[in-house]
Amino acid sequence: MNPTDYRETPAPGAAGLVCAWSASLPDGAEPFVQRVVPDGCVDLIWWDGEIMVAGPDTGPMPAVMRPGASMVGVRFGPGAAPPVLGVPGDAVRDARVPLRELWGGDADRLAEAVASAGRPEQRRSVLVRGVAGRAAGPVDPMVPVVVSGLARGPVRAVADAVGLSERQLRRRSLAAFGYGPKVLQRVLRFQRGVRLARAGRAAAEAAYEAGFADQAHFAHEVRDLAGAPLRDLL
Repeated sequence: MNPTDYRETPAPGAAGLVCAWSASLPDGAEPFVQRVVPDGCVDLIWWDGEIMVAGPDTGPMPAVMRPGASMVGVRFGPGAAPPVLGVPGDAVRDARVPLRELWGGDADRLAEAVASAGRPEQRRSVLVRGVAGRAAGPVDPMVPVVVSGLARGPVRAVADAVGLSERQLRRRSLAAFGYGPKVLQRVLRFQRGVRLARAGRAAAEAAYEAGFADQAHFAHEVRDLAGAPLRDLL
């Protein structure tokens, strides 16, 4: 059970965002520890008066929420964050970085604007608007091709599809996603398998549909990327 009143709203077309979200923990509640697992995404999180950059992760990251705390965030889809952050994806891989280190005083001004908005939905809107105006350029055009290609075939085939050598693809992938293509493929496949299992598929069926060699391969990848067995994630 998640007691944080987590709420998520779509943010279509806004600088590569897939959603905005908010969470809060009432006074008097027990501290809540959320297991954050790799998903290829990057979040900007307003919390305790400042905005932090989170991810992309390569393993489980615990997030502790204290009683009385509230936060709002926006989530970038895989490969969408670098033009907004102003740094390549691998610069923030497995990191939790104050946004002011990347944006300077603009980050503090946005944090103040979020804090001044009253309700969580208003804070989400302010954060989305502030992020949407920061894109310094377009998302690398190879991003959607790589994401869809890695869902269907090997890295070599994806490199051929985008007209790059495997070394060039790795360099571009690190900048866009924070991962090389093989790690990104693992993360996306892991997420597909977990989504299928949460939707009610048996583990063996989820493993097959997500592209794992077998159920044992699925179980190994879940433990490796999430630090826990599948039943704990569900």
